[in-house]
Amino acid sequence: MITLQTALAFFTASLLLSATPGPDNLFVLMQSATAGRRAGLSVVLGLCTGLLVHTSAVALGLAALFAASALAFTLLKIAGSAYLLYLAWGAWHAPAQDLDAVARPAEGTARRGWTSWLSAPMYRRGVVMNLTNPKVVFFFLAFLPQFVQPGAPGTGPVALQIVCLGALFILATLLAFGAVVFFAAALRERLLRSARAQRWLNRAAALVFAGLAARLALAQR
Repeated sequence: MITLQTALAFFTASLLLSATPGPDNLFVLMQSATAGRRAGLSVVLGLCTGLLVHTSAVALGLAALFAASALAFTLLKIAGSAYLLYLAWGAWHAPAQDLDAVARPAEGTARRGWTSWLSAPMYRRGVVMNLTNPKVVFFFLAFLPQFVQPGAPGTGPVALQIVCLGALFILATLLAFGAVVFFAAALRERLLRSARAQRWLNRAAALVFAGLAARLALAQR
C-alpha cells in the first residue's frame, strides 16, 4: 500500500495530467463528438484497460525491458501510426447521415448484456490506441516510480505500490476523460441538426487522427 499523503499528491498530479490537452484527450474528444456518449465512454474504458496492462508491465519490470529495445519501440509506433491513419480514412469517408458508421463496423450489431451500454468495437479501439503508443510505456516508467517509497514503514513491496499508483491514475483518467466525453457528446447533439456540420466534423476528426499518426510516427525514445 501507499501512504495517504502520497496517494493524495499522486492523485492530484494524475488528475492535472489527465486534464491537460494531449493526444488521448483529442482522441476521446473526436470519437465522442462523431459517435456519441456511449462510444466515447467505451473508448475511455478501452484506454484505461490499456493502462492496466502498462501498470502491470511496470510492476513486473517488463516495461524496462521493452524500453531498452529500439526495435520494439519502432515496430509499436509504426503499428500505432498505421492504425490511426486507418481511423482517419474511415472518418474522412463517413457519410453525414450516419456519423456512427465510423464507430460501428459491420459486426457491431445489437448485442445483449454488457454491450447494451458498452460499444465493444469502440472499446477495442481504445485498447489498441493505448497499447500501440510506446510513449505511454516511457511515461509510466518515469512517472510512477517517483511516488514509490521502497522500505518505508507500512508501504509494502514496490510492485504493490506501483499497482496502487496505477489504479489511482486510472481513476483520475476516468474522471477527466469522462468530462471530455460528456462535453463532446453535447456538442454532437447540436451538430446533428446540420448535414454540413456533420461532414465538417468528420473531416476534422480525420485530420486530428492523421495528425496524431504523424506525431506518433515521429516520436523519439
